[in-house]
Formats: sequence, C-alpha cells, structure tokens
Amino acid sequence: MAVILGIESSCDETSASICIDGEIRSNIIASQAIHAKYGGVVPELASRAHQQNIIPTVDQAIQQAKITKNDVDAVAFTRGPGLLGSLLVGTSFAKAFALARQIPLIEINHMQAHILAHFIDNPKPDFPFLCLTVSGGHTQIVLVKDYFDMQLVGETLDDAAGEAFDKTAKILNLPYPGGPLIDKYAQMGNPTAFALPEPQIPDFNFSFSGLKTAILYLIQGKVKENPNFIEEHLYDICASVQYRIVTILLNKLKKAAKHTGVKDIAIAGGVSANSGLRQALLDMGEQYKWRVFIPKFEYCTDNAAMIAIAGYHKYLKQEFVGQDIAPLARMHV
Repeated sequence: MAVILGIESSCDETSASICIDGEIRSNIIASQAIHAKYGGVVPELASRAHQQNIIPTVDQAIQQAKITKNDVDAVAFTRGPGLLGSLLVGTSFAKAFALARQIPLIEINHMQAHILAHFIDNPKPDFPFLCLTVSGGHTQIVLVKDYFDMQLVGETLDDAAGEAFDKTAKILNLPYPGGPLIDKYAQMGNPTAFALPEPQIPDFNFSFSGLKTAILYLIQGKVKENPNFIEEHLYDICASVQYRIVTILLNKLKKAAKHTGVKDIAIAGGVSANSGLRQALLDMGEQYKWRVFIPKFEYCTDNAAMIAIAGYHKYLKQEFVGQDIAPLARMHV
C-alpha cells in the first residue's frame, strides 16, 4: 500500500490531500479571503496565510482520510511554478515532515499536476492525449505521451486567458475574483452583442494582450457615450468577452487536434471551471468525434489532490528528491 501526502501552496490556496494506492481519500483547501479587498493576490500576504493554514490543513486531510501521520509513505509537494514565498512554505513543510518521519520526498510540477488531475477519477484519457491547460498565469496546449512525458505544442506569447477574464472584471468593477462572475453573467447575455477581435497568431500559440486592450477601448468608448453603459449592458459585455476567449482557445485546440490526429482531448487549470468553455468543448467534441475529458470543479482550481495523484505515479517509479531541493518560481511542463 502506498500512502501519499500531497501539499499545494503555489498561489493563494493552501491545500493538503491523501492518496492511497491511486485513490484520493481527502482534499482539503483553505482559501485566502484577504486578497479580495486588494483586487488580486498580494504575494506577501499569501505566504503569511500559508504559514497559518498549512498545519491545520494537513491535520484535517489526515483525519478525513482516517489515517495517522505514521501511515504516510511519502510527501509530494508543488515545487513550482508559482509565487516564491508561497512555494517556500509548502516546500519547507514537506521537507520537515519527510525528514521527521524519514520518508521520501517527491517534487511536483504544478502544471503537470493540473494535467494529471484527469487520473483521479474515471473515465481516464488514453495516451497520447491533448490537454488545453488554462489558468490565470498559463495558457498551453500540451501533448501528453505518458504520465511525465509531455510536449508543449503551443502557449501564450504574452498574457494568459485567465488574465483576460481578470482584467475585464476589473474594468467592469466586479469584485475579486471576477472570473466566476463573468461566467455567471455571461449565461444571461448575448455572446454576439459586441464584436471583439480574434488575434491572428501563427501555429498553436496564443495572445491575449491585444484582446485585453480591445475590451478596454470598447468599454471606455461606450462609457464616454453613455456613463451607464456598463450597468445597462453588463450581461452582454460578459457574454461577448467570454465567447471570444473561448473561441480563441478552442480554435487553436481544434487546429492542434487536426495536426496531431489525437482524438482524446482534455482541459485543465482554473479556467477549465468556466461553464462556457466546458460546454463549447463538449459541443466541439461531438462535432469532431473526440473523447472529451473535463475534471470535476474541485480539481480544476489549485488543489492538493492533483499533487497527490502525480506524487503517487512518481512514487511507483521511485522518483524522489533530497533535502537540498528548493522551490522554483518558473518551471516548464
């Protein structure tokens, strides 16, 4: 029996999970409400909150899994990418826990873990599969050949899709985090109410900086004509923005699927919780006869279950690291 403790602390969520023989038994997430009044994550405040949350979160995960600390066989932790101060808290705790119990330490790439979240529940994709990984910090298309054999097919050349959602929310004066609100309001609006450009970027890469600027100029111009424009057209603005972001993402994914011939298609990352993206991918899957894989909502945003399941597969390969390991703010798939 292999019991893995997973630790996730890359941004503003402190999470701990227990995985036993590939089955997730607990997944505890402590969110940080303190960032809301600043309109975004404050790195120093995030790292301090992790320090407060890490021990009770791990204790709760162990209790919920109905095991003891002595039952843990290895500790898997997010090494990066992420906020360095936040990563330091999780890395330091994982190293201390492993050292005290004299058990192996497993480093996990946060972006790979998002992809491997697809191996938590059934049905699971077959190798190779394509995964569109979208979050506030990353937008990538990855060809997944094996659990840890991943090839980057395309990525954003500037801003991530999640940043486009966040920037729009700020322009619209929506509270942080604004992405889920845009998703909610978009369901009540007309997605073709306002025409927004689709960047013409070669190959399988993305760009969202131009779209962000176009959204800003559109709203500034309309507000100049009508100071109540945002309030009167909020749902249509949200629907139009969401429609354009989703079409940009899926048009590139469709192109990559055609190029590679891969029929198992997955999405991962925080933005994969967006209902518009999920439904549009399902529709596209029916059209092109893809097998589509979408994780449960709790495994889309940052969580330790994905770290624990990735750790389990590394544990099977006996891929461990030493106590000299350090976090990395930047890591590639």
